[in-house]
Amino acid sequence: MELNNLTQHKTPFYLYDLGILESTLIDAKKHSSKYNYHIHYALKANTNDKILSLIQTNGLGADCVSGNEVKKALKMGFSPKEIAFAGVGKTDEEINIGLDNDIFTFNCESVQEIEVINELAQAKNKIARIALRLNPNVDAKTHHYITTGLEENKFGINTWELENLIERLPSFTHIKLTGLHFHIGSQITSMTPFKNLCIRVNELNQWFADRNVVIEHLNLGGGLGIDYQNPTENPIPDFELFFGVFNQFLEPLRNQEIHFELGRSLVANCGSLISKVLYIKNGIKTNFAILDAGMTELIRPALYQAYHNIENISSQSTEKEYYDVVGPICESSDCFGKKIELKQTQRGDFIKIHSAGAYGEVMTSAYNLREQNEVVYI
Repeated sequence: MELNNLTQHKTPFYLYDLGILESTLIDAKKHSSKYNYHIHYALKANTNDKILSLIQTNGLGADCVSGNEVKKALKMGFSPKEIAFAGVGKTDEEINIGLDNDIFTFNCESVQEIEVINELAQAKNKIARIALRLNPNVDAKTHHYITTGLEENKFGINTWELENLIERLPSFTHIKLTGLHFHIGSQITSMTPFKNLCIRVNELNQWFADRNVVIEHLNLGGGLGIDYQNPTENPIPDFELFFGVFNQFLEPLRNQEIHFELGRSLVANCGSLISKVLYIKNGIKTNFAILDAGMTELIRPALYQAYHNIENISSQSTEKEYYDVVGPICESSDCFGKKIELKQTQRGDFIKIHSAGAYGEVMTSAYNLREQNEVVYI
């Protein structure tokens, strides 16, 4: 989008490049379809209507972590038979939403959850399809807030619980175990954790087979990272390498379907946060570029100390300076990046924060009674 067109919109605002999203979806489908892999889009990454519509049109399923996400997926046209419902704390109301719509599977994270789903399904005279989310104890080597596959994390059923669970399965008369579910974390850029996951999944899959428990599908989760440092040069992750690792190291049994739940890798680089510089505050040790966007628009840097590429897209200066790029919120954590090299920046310049399509708009808040401006699409 030309800079002149950007200036017509009130800042800060989210800018989505639907062409990049389309190209990313086509590439992901191209490489997953080689092996007949199924992709469910993780709605938690972005629930913008136009984003969801394009993803649904491209034939992906949905991965949901709340009842409202299930309802949103249904509203946007995703088939119930392609909706997986995960989450450690599903309420009775949320479980009933899934049961009423006969969704593909509940990814169950505890024995107690299975007990509750069985009771609620019995009350409706239904059979609930479930997958066991197993904790593989595989280190994703990512930020500790987004690591999910270790025994110290709250997610999943631990392997030492399985013997007792298998013994109890026949007593759950309104449950049908159809799959095994795994997810080790997010923003994983090395393929080694995925290789290690495959090895562990092979062991657990065979463990069930040895006990004559038929598993129809394996859900390997998601977690593929993006290039936050060079989003323009590398807007699309290496899906060929990612799916190739699973094809090489995963050993599914006969007729088992393979499913994935991708979020960030599909939508992150199609979105940017556009902001305007309010003030330049010169300090002794650093200069501050104070924006009209803050952690209320993009919380990832404050919450995860996450890096985003930041660019001054309006300055005509050939000189560059270092700035701490901060927002207007009354919190010291309201900072997008420290010592960021930008073209010489002044009040009124437009700043583009790249790779904000995942966990950006969906995590905005009204803290400080902030209002969110209209989203722009190109």
